[in-house]
Amino acid sequence: MTDYYARKLSGRRLQRCYELAAPRLRQYLEAEILHLLERAPAGADLLELGCGYGRVVNRLAVAGLAAAGVDNAPENIRLARELAPPAMDRRYFLMDALHLGFPDSSFDLVCCVQNGICAFGVDQEALLREALRVLRPGGRLLLSSYADAFWPERLAWFEAQASAGLIGSLDHAACGDGVIVCHDGFRSSRMRPQDFAALADRVGLEAGIDEVDGSCLFCELRKPGGR
Repeated sequence: MTDYYARKLSGRRLQRCYELAAPRLRQYLEAEILHLLERAPAGADLLELGCGYGRVVNRLAVAGLAAAGVDNAPENIRLARELAPPAMDRRYFLMDALHLGFPDSSFDLVCCVQNGICAFGVDQEALLREALRVLRPGGRLLLSSYADAFWPERLAWFEAQASAGLIGSLDHAACGDGVIVCHDGFRSSRMRPQDFAALADRVGLEAGIDEVDGSCLFCELRKPGGR
């Protein structure tokens, strides 16, 4: 799925997806950002995996965090740098989230929001281990997915994206139980609390689970060590 985003859903096209968001979707997107701000220590060095065109990172930077973002789509990084506040353009990097070009223990907080844990379509355990590698001891990893109760709003949002020609038409026979499927090969599921717990267990950590706004599910992992 990372190739799908890089080929078809990056840059201005990705930005358009968010412009199509209905008011309830906008509330959900804002709730994700506010939760990150609540969980981030003041002045923290923060990294977002799959930063897109900088929608989240720019907000966090304006709030005073030393925020940076990585994405594997060149169009996303170009637009993120274009839209960035002064001096923020140098905080966006074209990188694979599974092979980050940062030294060990570089960040206080790493996040992967907007259901990236599923949408990326990569080995989830490998993604966690690489994120934990660049976290400082005691640092936090925050992952988000969709709450099950938010399914109608999520489905309607993807239908709007399909109607705008941004993604393929939805395969309604295959959609359901938290899974979105399009006729052009797009497919994205979601994580449930038990899925996050099982994934955390595979890396030897305990997951803290919070449902936020009735729309998103956050999983928080803390890297051992630190104060």
